[in-house]
Parts: sequence; C-alpha cells; structure tokens
Amino acid sequence: MRSGETTAAEVTQSFLNRIKAVDGKVQAYTDVWEDHALRQAEKVDAKLKRGEDAGPLAAVPIGVKDVFCTKVGTTTCCSKILKGYRSPFDATIIEKLDAAGGIFLGKLNMDEFAMGSSTENSAVQITHNPWNLACVPGGSSGGSAAAIAADECAIALGSDTGGSIRQPAACCGCVGLKPTYGRVSRYGLVAFASSLDQVGPFTKDMKDMALALNVLCGLDPRDSTSSDIPVPDFTRALRDDVSDITVGLPKEYFTDALGGDVRTRVEAAVNVLKGLGAKVIDVSLPHTDYAIAVYYIICTAEASANLARFDGVRYGYRSPNVTDVRDMYVNSKTEAFGPEVRRRIMLGTYVLSSGYYDAYYLKAQKVRTLIRQDFQKAFEKCDVILTPTSPTPAFKLGEKTADPLEMYLSDIYTISVNLASIPGMSMPCGLTESGLPVGLQILGKPFDEETVLRVGYTYEQHRNLEMGVPPIA
Repeated sequence: MRSGETTAAEVTQSFLNRIKAVDGKVQAYTDVWEDHALRQAEKVDAKLKRGEDAGPLAAVPIGVKDVFCTKVGTTTCCSKILKGYRSPFDATIIEKLDAAGGIFLGKLNMDEFAMGSSTENSAVQITHNPWNLACVPGGSSGGSAAAIAADECAIALGSDTGGSIRQPAACCGCVGLKPTYGRVSRYGLVAFASSLDQVGPFTKDMKDMALALNVLCGLDPRDSTSSDIPVPDFTRALRDDVSDITVGLPKEYFTDALGGDVRTRVEAAVNVLKGLGAKVIDVSLPHTDYAIAVYYIICTAEASANLARFDGVRYGYRSPNVTDVRDMYVNSKTEAFGPEVRRRIMLGTYVLSSGYYDAYYLKAQKVRTLIRQDFQKAFEKCDVILTPTSPTPAFKLGEKTADPLEMYLSDIYTISVNLASIPGMSMPCGLTESGLPVGLQILGKPFDEETVLRVGYTYEQHRNLEMGVPPIA
C-alpha cells in the first residue's frame, strides 16, 4: 500500500467483500460499518497521497468486540438491556487505533456482558467456529477470534476477565494476548469484573501482535488502574532466540486429566523450544485447585456491583409492565438480562450479603493473594510458564449449555492468570486428529510481555506445523 501497489480503499473493500462472502456462515459480526470504514480508508489514502505519515496501522482492518464504547454504531454488550444504545464517547483504545490509521469494520459478537466461554450466551446470534461450523468459537470474545480465523479482519479487539481472549484464540487457531492488568486502558470498556478485566488483541501471528500492542499499551489518566510504566517497542522483542530462557511447566496443569491431542501438541511445542536451547524445569502452583471457586466468587461479586447501573432509569431497557418503582427494577432486569447474567448477579449478590461476606468474598480475596504468590515464587526459577490454553479443543454447539459448571471448567487453565494480574498469550500449536486447533499458553512476569512475545515468536518460526486454513469457503 505504501509503495502504491494498492490503496487503503482497496484493502478495506477486500475485507468487506470477505465479510459478505463468509459471515453468513460464521456470524462473527453483529454490525458492519461499511460506509464508515470506506470513509476512514479515504482519509488514509489522502494522507499517503500528500506524503504524510498515515500511522503505524494505516489501513489495517479492525473488528471491535461489542463491549467497547464507540460513537459509531451501537454498544450493546450483546444484551437486550442495551439494545440500540449509542455511546456518546469512544473508548481510549478506539481513539488510539483511530489515530494510528486503523480501519474499523464493525462490532463483533460476544457472550452477553462477556459472561461465557462459548459465545452461546449472546442475545443477538450464535457465532460458529470457522474450523468446524458445528463447534463453538470459544468465549466470551468468540466473534473476535472467529473473525480473525475467517480472514474477516486483521486485528480484533477482545476483553479477558478469566480467559475470554486466550480460550477463543485457542479454539479458533489464532494468537490472543491478555496483557498485564494496567498495561492497556480500560476506559470505555463496559465493566464485568473490574479487578480482573483486561483489554487485548487477536491477530494471525506474532508480528501483527507486536504492532497492535505498540498502539494499545500505555498510561491513560482517565483509567485509575492504568499503570505509568514505559511501553517498549514490542517489535524489538521478536527475536528468534530462547537459548537464555528458562521455561517452567506447572505440574498442576499436566495431570492425568489432561490427555489426548491437547497434551500431545503442547508437549511437542515444549520440545521444540527445548531443542532450540531453552531450559525446561518443573514448577508448582499449589493453589491452582482453588482458582475456579475463587474466580466465581470475585467475578460475580464485582458483576453484581457493576451491573446494578442497568436499572431501567437512566439508559437501556425499561419494562413496560410496571406499577411502581420496585416493579420497574425487577421486571426490567428479569426481562432483559439473559439467564447466565442473572445467575452471576444472584451469585455475586449472595456472596456480598450480610453474614456471607467474610465467609466467601473476603476468604476468596485472601486465596487470590496466595495464587498470586504462587506465580511470584515460580517466576523466581523461570522466565515464562507454558501450559495448555484449554483442556479440550472447541466443543460442539449446545454441548455444555445445560451444565454451567462444565462450561466454567473450560477456563480452568486461564483463570489463575487474571487472578494473578500477569500477562498471558495463547497461540496455535497444532491441530487435533479431527482438525481442530490446539492452543499453547505462554505466561510471563508482570509487565514482561516482551519475553512472552519473544518465546512465542521463536516457537512460531520453528514449529514446522501444517496448520492449513479453516475449511470455510
């Protein structure tokens, strides 16, 4: 494009054509901004024609998870309670990507309010996995992962509260990174669990990931949890060398419960790095067994508090079936929230209630500290920790919807990372015999995304996999 062989408008139109061709099957997008995207492309072309710098992501097509506030289109979190809601402002990351020359193609499907592991909780539509349309794309950022896998955008934005970037990245065979808590601004991200939520990108490969992080990361005065830590040039971390890297394998993640193709592919990835000179050691994260329980106490408690704002008074859905204020509150929430959101609000309200706060919420926070300390001790011995991203490849649509606990266990390898506030990335490490992607999870020390990228890049250069492409037409 910079050399004049093509234009931003042509690049944008090619992706819009791809969306028209395949999204009827995938259903990753809930709203496509064709006119807006082409107008953005025209501005990029005009800058390039004038010889101006159009930005580091000039004409890169971007899909936006529908949990980020955007002045263009609606922001609904794929929930009936926000149907038709138009944000008066852009999230910080939207402003950054716009300034960098990115082209926004539209909003992507997700589990309602980011609560789910399969994108089946969306009130809008069901997204299908491009590798097998009968399977889920993961969640809650399933639309984002599916859009990358199906070539419907080059960068997709997601949010990760307990694995919602990494688990769908594993299911759809793309790269997804949850940065350290505080590395990327959450201003304009509709909150689910504020102490766990983090913003991150999906891309095809490590080079695109580094370019995206260069734009997304950095201090934001509008986000009180944003960290004032210098942002490196992440592209410089893409060095093909792990000879001085020590890799930790947590024994709690490689139990007999992990079997089949996932274990085989992850162990093969570890052997690739070992063959390149990385030192591999065993480490222990002894409080791993408590992570699911701790997570579903803390995240539901915070969800209960955050979602109290959707009350039918200021914005969003208001039930017409009311006779008094109490009816308005109860009926509005009951009619507009989906079953999973209602379940989590009730759980959270319970653990915060008088008489149960100390027994559940306070104790969960104490165990969260122990989980964080587990990682601190492990990182005294190693530079990165490698694990499977998910215990299984993508499962069939409808397979786990009747059993919430079974669905929650899909995130068993990702949840601890949010509790510990460290960076984690999933990247593809092969296919199962049935042709579904397997994800390798690389975990790093706080604010050490550079080492995570370096290890991922080195593995990417040497994995010698025939991943192929999703069979979608």
